[in-house]
Amino acid sequence: MSTCQPGILLPIPSLARYLTFSLRPGVNPREPLRELRDVADGERVVAGIGVSLALALGRNIEGLRTFPSHTGAGFDVPSTPSALWIWARGEDRGELFHRSRLIERTLARAFRLEQALDAFRHDRGRDLTGYEDGTENPRGRRARMAAIVQAPSRLAGSSFVAVQQWAHQFERFEAMTPRQRDDAIGRRRSSNEEIDGAPPSAHVKRTAQENFEPAAFVVRRSMPWADAKRAGLVFVAFGCSLDAFEAQLRRMVGLDDGITDALFKFTRPLTGAYYWCPGMRRGRLDLAPLGL
Repeated sequence: MSTCQPGILLPIPSLARYLTFSLRPGVNPREPLRELRDVADGERVVAGIGVSLALALGRNIEGLRTFPSHTGAGFDVPSTPSALWIWARGEDRGELFHRSRLIERTLARAFRLEQALDAFRHDRGRDLTGYEDGTENPRGRRARMAAIVQAPSRLAGSSFVAVQQWAHQFERFEAMTPRQRDDAIGRRRSSNEEIDGAPPSAHVKRTAQENFEPAAFVVRRSMPWADAKRAGLVFVAFGCSLDAFEAQLRRMVGLDDGITDALFKFTRPLTGAYYWCPGMRRGRLDLAPLGL
């Protein structure tokens, strides 16, 4: 039986690099994917398969679908699917750079690199706004149950992941009073204490995992990113299905009750995609569900 890619449940690393690939037209991706098994160890390199790649291989991964797009008052949540997603994890930026070059060379015959995004751990796991990220993550066995497909499914050991790149508008955030910022998040930045009387638009209230039916638990592994002009958060949420994340997203954009998440006051998603993360068998990616 397959086990999960261990990087999914490990704490976030000091540094990361996210690679997204498109599939070159008219090219058979099977051999490069087989070679990827020698590079993606599931810990330093976590791999995810997009819908288009699964279909190109003539396979349907049950539960894998296209990320939904949404539009609200003054914001858009885009859907930007790709064929293949890589989360390279490490402690040295130079080593990560060379490892990503190796991945790109391994896949080059069938895949085109569309984006390489560097990320980092900030202040022991805080977003660049200063708020702690992932406070409500389940832990231990609960994390495994939330993030990993369980037996007897043929996909046991695998996981699904939602990935979004968010760009923060720091001028808007900094124009808010400390009380307004705390109310937008639903926690006090100084103590990370949840605010009982926070408004219903507070992010914590919009996404309280235990308040959904069924409960919508995911394992967040988000990391800040920054380039020369912009910065924000790479939101990454692993689940045993995509249903929990999708329930949270619907509530964030106001589809349940017309109340939109206060996060949209100062940050916007630039991308949105779903992937299936194969399990591991004997230390290598288990691509059997893809016929490999």
